[in-house]
Amino acid sequence: MSEPAIAPAATYEADFYAWTQDQARRLREAATARSNLPLDFDNLAEEVESMGKSEARTVRSHLARVLEHLLKLEYSPAASPRRGWQQSVLAHRIDAEDELTDSPSLLSKLNLDRIYKLGRTYATNGLARDDIALSQLPPDCPYTLEQLLDFDWWPVSRHGLE
Repeated sequence: MSEPAIAPAATYEADFYAWTQDQARRLREAATARSNLPLDFDNLAEEVESMGKSEARTVRSHLARVLEHLLKLEYSPAASPRRGWQQSVLAHRIDAEDELTDSPSLLSKLNLDRIYKLGRTYATNGLARDDIALSQLPPDCPYTLEQLLDFDWWPVSRHGLE
């Protein structure tokens, strides 16, 4: 017997990611129960679950871009394009916050180490112009998740730039 859950409509409005995972589970249960409804339960469950996974990928992508540009702001000696990096951080913070507002359960699913590796790789590509190698960036994320999402937090430039 399956556990009772929050009413699907309430969950959908409060946490889209949690709703997709719950609905996929319920569709699989309905398929196991051999419902006579002419529905493709297995593929419906896969598609609904995939929608939730897409939300998670979107948040990871936004945070990787935040990390990329925060690392550039901290490590690059270049005076330009700092404003562009700041604008990118702000835009991706807003987008990540919007996604997390719609799906707050995603916060517990985020793997900051994995996201950092991606953002660090992006940053290294751009920092190569300044002769900054991957080995010069911290191997582990130097920022907290709270800092990544904080609109007012910025790293201090190692070169005294604003």
